[in-house]
Amino acid sequence: QVQLVESGGGLVQAGGSLRLSCAASGIIFRINVMGWYRQAPGKQRELVATVTSGGSTRYADSVKERFTISRDNTKNTVYLQMNSLRPEDTAVYYCNAQYNRNYWGKGTLVTVSS
Repeated sequence: QVQLVESGGGLVQAGGSLRLSCAASGIIFRINVMGWYRQAPGKQRELVATVTSGGSTRYADSVKERFTISRDNTKNTVYLQMNSLRPEDTAVYYCNAQYNRNYWGKGTLVTVSS
């Protein structure tokens, strides 16, 4: 019933920007926490950023001051503005929603060229 759909991934040059979006459907009540995780080739999935329903945010040290997470509670949509992208940011980015249980999107690929 609950589905998460990501969009906005693509190929950019180092120093460029991208904005990811994730829209949740099938939600009756407000989602407690939404966030973004990423998995680079040959590496484990890691937390990038999260935002609570009240607007409290948390970021991985590697993306602080470069990425900004935000959400629209009315639309159950979470965004990730990524600036000053680096090749090491290359990964599949997954949307996550903590509702009655954990939900995941299918992922969107971000590739940063040098």
